[in-house]
Amino acid sequence: MSPTAEERFEALPRSLRDASKVMRLGEDVPALVAHPDWETPAPTVVWMHGRTAHKELDPGRYLRWLRAGIATIALDLPGHGERFERDAHGPARTVETVSRMHVEIDGVVRAVPDIGPFDVDRLAIGGMSAGGMATLRRLCDPHPFRCAAVECTSGDLNTLYFDSGVTWSVEHDRDKVATIDPMVRLDGFEPLPLLVLHNEHDRMTPIEAQRGFVRALRQHYQNRDADPGLVEMFVFPETGAPSEHAGFGRHSNEAKALQTAFLARHLGVPTVPDKPSNLASRPE
Repeated sequence: MSPTAEERFEALPRSLRDASKVMRLGEDVPALVAHPDWETPAPTVVWMHGRTAHKELDPGRYLRWLRAGIATIALDLPGHGERFERDAHGPARTVETVSRMHVEIDGVVRAVPDIGPFDVDRLAIGGMSAGGMATLRRLCDPHPFRCAAVECTSGDLNTLYFDSGVTWSVEHDRDKVATIDPMVRLDGFEPLPLLVLHNEHDRMTPIEAQRGFVRALRQHYQNRDADPGLVEMFVFPETGAPSEHAGFGRHSNEAKALQTAFLARHLGVPTVPDKPSNLASRPE
């Protein structure tokens, strides 16, 4: 039997529990909300996990942000975590899940001023896998975010689902995929700092499906007279993570450090954490 949301919360490190609250935001979206002190307005990251996971996953990420002075609003995807639906964890529901999450983000953001001292002028958004898809789709429309970070995901869903070589257990509908595909909506993607982390041997989201998107996005930035270098991509060698997709395995410390430094820099945190030395990843 899977742990309940309460049990997952109680299993978090004490320092994170003490800084966190669980609440429902927007259209009843479950959220784990963590703040460095609950007194001073803090820059904030809206974060979304991947398929089959939940918002309490990876507390080390949230603790790093807290230590850097960054607040967290971690959301359960539709059908996940506190709103668990078994069928939602299979690949057949991914498109529906991303589509619903994309719509729910705005309600969450509108609720932020009412839940505590969160600096709405210093908001970031991010996610991994399906959460990263929702992030990139949301950035194709006007938004309030200052920067964004994604992991092991793709913004070119046509390539991912139909041309990447991955054998899916279901056949996705091309028209439905097109409704959430960021690649066909780049004209609406307002240039902003974006961090892309990926594993070279990711077997669920092959890296070429993301490399192509990054190339197209950088060209879009250039066409808009923006610096293509605003899109930073780091690729990790073999990590030992499940399917080279669920996290960064032996390189997880470096991945979290790179991400925290990026967010701190672009959210205006006074003391920016240093990047780790002797990087295993390579920039692309």
